Amino acid sequence: MAQDLTRPDPGIVLDLIEAFRRSKVMFAAVSLGVFDALATGARSASELAPELKADEDSLARLLNACVGLQLLTRDAEGYALTPASKAYLTSDSRDRMTGYIRYSNDVGWKLWANLEGAIREGTHRWKETFGWDGPIFSNFFKTDEAKREFLMGMHGFGCITSPQVVGAFDLSRFRTLVDLGGATGHLCIAACQRYPQLQAVLFDLPDAGPLARDIIDDSNVSDRITIAAGDFFADPLPNGDLYALGRILHDWTEAKCVTLLKRIYDALPTGGALLVVEKMIFEDKTGPRWAQMQDLNMLTCTEGRERNLAEYEGLLKRVGFAEVLGCRTTVPADAVLALKR
Repeated sequence: MAQDLTRPDPGIVLDLIEAFRRSKVMFAAVSLGVFDALATGARSASELAPELKADEDSLARLLNACVGLQLLTRDAEGYALTPASKAYLTSDSRDRMTGYIRYSNDVGWKLWANLEGAIREGTHRWKETFGWDGPIFSNFFKTDEAKREFLMGMHGFGCITSPQVVGAFDLSRFRTLVDLGGATGHLCIAACQRYPQLQAVLFDLPDAGPLARDIIDDSNVSDRITIAAGDFFADPLPNGDLYALGRILHDWTEAKCVTLLKRIYDALPTGGALLVVEKMIFEDKTGPRWAQMQDLNMLTCTEGRERNLAEYEGLLKRVGFAEVLGCRTTVPADAVLALKR
């Protein structure tokens, strides 16, 4: 039979049908403990099955799928970690993303299953999915360990993105960076490593302090980073000539963003600046895919959204900033710099 040349290529549709299956393979392997079990060396499916309390044949099928996805390798000795899986998918790695992966599997996966409701109603899906009212994250992170693991997952993202973000603009004229909601301190660390003149203050809720202290103390710039506890919506902000908001504005309504930005503007000295770290949508909203998917993620799980540069410029100039610059990076976060004249 001759090929039907009038039929469009179905590749994109077929790929998207399968895309969620690939994600779930990684999620399930992390949840079952596959990568941790292989942290000490190569092992066979028959060795792993009793330890992981899994059916041997079914586990082998999952392991083979991980090989196909380049998350594992396989040879005569058995299955083994790749450099990426060792760095990002094992619980003992400082760069691990396992906390965010577990959150994606246990929470995000279920919220996204109700995306249609979010589109119809324009609100997050916590009530529909779990029967929870806000604040949303307090319902999920009920233990210190759950909070720590999620923060470590975000730390893994930060280690990938922060070095590029702090190099997006020349920040050498600033002397004190205050990272609001700075979590584990990855942005402070990257900034101080790049700019030897810089001192940094990590400002976050008290619960974030112990983990941040551990990570900062393990860096080579710990002597230039201090930690202060507080709520950036309510408490006085530490003094600085450069503030940063990393993945903060996309959580909140426009009204709350304006409230926070006004507090920052009022706290900055003349000549100071705000560094906003978010993945920017293109001006015509046609991409990039990471920002578009994160925009829908914000719809399902927060009050906020992702924005393009013009929308950030509108927010920032509304509270008084005189000049707003944007810079796209090759990692899952871009940079916006707003200057106070």
